[in-house]
Amino acid sequence: MAESKAKTVKSAAPAKADMNRLEKKYREVIRPELIKEFGYSTPMMAPRLEKIVINMGVGEATQNSKVLDDAVNDLTILSGQKPVITKAKKSIATFKLREGQSIGAKVTLRGDRMYEFLDKLVSIALPRVRDFRGISRTSFDGHGNYTLGVKEQLIFPEIDYDKVAKVRGMDIVIVTTAQSDKEAAALLEKLGLPFRK
Repeated sequence: MAESKAKTVKSAAPAKADMNRLEKKYREVIRPELIKEFGYSTPMMAPRLEKIVINMGVGEATQNSKVLDDAVNDLTILSGQKPVITKAKKSIATFKLREGQSIGAKVTLRGDRMYEFLDKLVSIALPRVRDFRGISRTSFDGHGNYTLGVKEQLIFPEIDYDKVAKVRGMDIVIVTTAQSDKEAAALLEKLGLPFRK
């Protein structure tokens, strides 16, 4: 009886063999480098990715609600999870916008999906951008978070060019646990984000 109990305990916590290659690189290479570079006293102090938020604003959804469905569909394909519809916080007459009206979609990625998305963004999507010379170093917010604007969703290979009704941009916010922009920049650079030289 005790023997079978011990077996079930062992199988309950399997080793994470299916870990994403970027997450594995972070744990085995990047974190020790950051600890050495910034002199952290414990590994838990080393900055890490917390979440990635992808936001797609759809201003024309005020006139045509079908446009929002296309944006939701695109975000679902990109992220692998269902986005949340964002609503207007206040009415703006010049934009014919009423409070509570649906004007966009966003999705928050954590864990494996977050690493998978970042890996895909760095190794496949960004190199497909026309005349790409690297991303700006000035898009940090002062608290270790980075915002990246993408002009079109077509840079992602999952998006079928023939099914796209309108080319739409999106904001990708990479939230880290870094205390400063310098630490966050070091983390993101080691994760492979192609900053401008």
